[in-house]
Amino acid sequence: MKKSEFDHAIRAAGAILATDKLLVIGSQAVHAIIDRPFKEAMRSIEVDIAALSGDYESAADLIDGSIGELSMFQESFGYYAQGVVPETAVLPSGWRKRLIAYSSEATHGITAYCLEPHDLWISKAIAGRPKDREFCNAMVKLQLVTQDTLKERLRKVRGLESEIRRKVSTIIDGST
Repeated sequence: MKKSEFDHAIRAAGAILATDKLLVIGSQAVHAIIDRPFKEAMRSIEVDIAALSGDYESAADLIDGSIGELSMFQESFGYYAQGVVPETAVLPSGWRKRLIAYSSEATHGITAYCLEPHDLWISKAIAGRPKDREFCNAMVKLQLVTQDTLKERLRKVRGLESEIRRKVSTIIDGST
């Protein structure tokens, strides 16, 4: 997803939810920190958007029904917004305090609060799909995250199965 597409999806989701504040929790959160996304981020044609507060489920349904997968929006533009709830991603405690505000002229006053890169990396590593691993590797190569901070953030993930914690820790240790 290009930055212009990200901006468009943010603008559309804000209009649909009648809000000027949204939460972005998936890979497209990198748009808050880079001007041009790397190829592993460009592969995605959707942005995961949640309401920042309020009725998360209703907001997710509204996004999905209006600009979600297989919608007229996707048919017209080739990308879409996935309505999600904040709990969709497994995140370290304190993640809300670290959100990065993103807006541009093209978002027309809508601010997307995006996951901080280390929190994003942790959530992707925990998800563990091959595309998530590639995304995490790219973030490391581009020096968007540091090993020490990743270790600290992993310690802040509550309720994580010990096997998954070990796998993510091994990935972090190998990311030098």
